[in-house]
Amino acid sequence: MERQVSKHSEQALSRFLKQEEEMKRRLGRIDSLKANNLFATSIASMEGMKARVKGKAAKYESLISSDGGPYLDSLSNSLAFLKQSKQLLSQSKGITGKLNGSLKAVDNLKDKLAQAEQIKAYIRERKQLLKEQLSQYTGFTNDLQKMNKEAYYYAQQLKDYKEVFKDKKKAEQKAMEVIKKLPAYSEFMQKHSQLASLFNIQGATASAQSLEGLQTRSQVEQLIAGRLGSGPNASAAVSQQMAEARSKFDELKSKFPDLDNAAEMPDFKPKEMKTKSFSQRLEFGSNIQFQRSNNFFPTTSDLAGQVAYKFHENGSVGIGLAYKLGLGSGLNNIRFTGQGIGIRSFIDWKLKKTFYLNGGYEQNYQQGYSGIPQGIGQQWTQSGLVGISKKYKINSKLKGNVMVLFDFLYNQHVPRTDPIKIRTGYNF
Repeated sequence: MERQVSKHSEQALSRFLKQEEEMKRRLGRIDSLKANNLFATSIASMEGMKARVKGKAAKYESLISSDGGPYLDSLSNSLAFLKQSKQLLSQSKGITGKLNGSLKAVDNLKDKLAQAEQIKAYIRERKQLLKEQLSQYTGFTNDLQKMNKEAYYYAQQLKDYKEVFKDKKKAEQKAMEVIKKLPAYSEFMQKHSQLASLFNIQGATASAQSLEGLQTRSQVEQLIAGRLGSGPNASAAVSQQMAEARSKFDELKSKFPDLDNAAEMPDFKPKEMKTKSFSQRLEFGSNIQFQRSNNFFPTTSDLAGQVAYKFHENGSVGIGLAYKLGLGSGLNNIRFTGQGIGIRSFIDWKLKKTFYLNGGYEQNYQQGYSGIPQGIGQQWTQSGLVGISKKYKINSKLKGNVMVLFDFLYNQHVPRTDPIKIRTGYNF
């Protein structure tokens, strides 16, 4: 995680430096004094940030919103609690060194995330300043739009890294379930979590004093009454305004759920897949297809596994491998046999909502046929498929699909196969 954040931050700063140097050169032809005043300090600042990213991260004062969130806070405090548990340390040899190493790794990650947040904030402010200062000059519109895109995708990539980091392993989840049952752990978290440090909470007895200065509900109600008056009309007016504000806020959040600052609102249509890594674009799946028996081969079931690569938010391309399992020729003659294999390639493109256009090319190997003279039946047959698929959500990690495909090369098969293929499957 630390390496990924550092690498992405360094790449983003390099691109911004290149853009600003180019804009400085072009502005210098028009107004050299302004070009130097507008870009010299910024270029030096970003070069300094890039140097710090390459080296050891400097210590930053981080807020809850900028250090990886509650998950990282919980993880670091859990490790700190384990380190202070003398009974655990005395029973387990070598665990002290491991805990120290884990704590150091978490601290380094916090520093890198805080550094990345500082870079993101600087880029956001810089983008706004350049937009204001260069608005009077022609020829910089494309540069500013490109900078806006870079800023948006940098923030999105950081969010994606944090989401991946939160994907806990089963062992860690089990350990957290056990440790949370300890009263000593609850007391430790109450004293040392970032939320506690933010309000200076050091225990239940000190809570009231540490919250001194924060507005209470009664104080807020008194403030509203002083502004709008008291009575049912004032309450109704406040409720109406809050409902309208919440509606507007929800509308913006639905359009851009990944933003944490209004200044990051893009003025272009973001590409959803741009910040996804190669592994995040992969989608694994399986499906099954049945083919009825005839005079030459038994009823078969094609059991397939596949992997797809999402090249666009609406499209994916992939390959698969199928095993042909023979099931016999009827209910009174069920017999499992190996009938061959299939090599598949396919492409999906979203048409509307949950319906997709599906196409593919396949090569299928079938064992020797009974009832056909030697050399006439084709062991390898090719299929060209096109059709429609319907996808549906089962849970957060599992999706189902049903495909109806037409094989427009079916009449070239000897013996001839069914032209219509119906497949059902799952994607993970």
